[in-house]
Amino acid sequence: MKQGKVQSHAALRAEMRAVASGRQPAPKGAAEPSFESVEALMRLLTPENRELLAVIRDRKPQSVTALAEMTGRKPPNLLRTLGKLEAIGFVSMKTVKRRRVPMAKVRPFRIRIDPYSLNDRLETA
Repeated sequence: MKQGKVQSHAALRAEMRAVASGRQPAPKGAAEPSFESVEALMRLLTPENRELLAVIRDRKPQSVTALAEMTGRKPPNLLRTLGKLEAIGFVSMKTVKRRRVPMAKVRPFRIRIDPYSLNDRLETA
């Protein structure tokens, strides 16, 4: 299973500096998304955003305008949400003939919570 990290911004910054300075090798899964907390991840996965991801996956809209029509959401708000989902790797935006086409990239995952520390992990198949 692939894993993503749940770690604070300060810890991520310290890790990145250590790798950049050569004090440590890049950690396994460094290219995977990381989240400051499980709560931050869950704030992105609202019922509305989960529905949005399902529409993108199932109906494959060919533009942001088409997606706005399918979901009833206003394009500026939709673009803001898509930007956040794209930043964490759940969606990618492809340009086709001057149109931005959203594509769902996220797969189902599990959150493994360590009740004794902040070493929580995301696991995907």
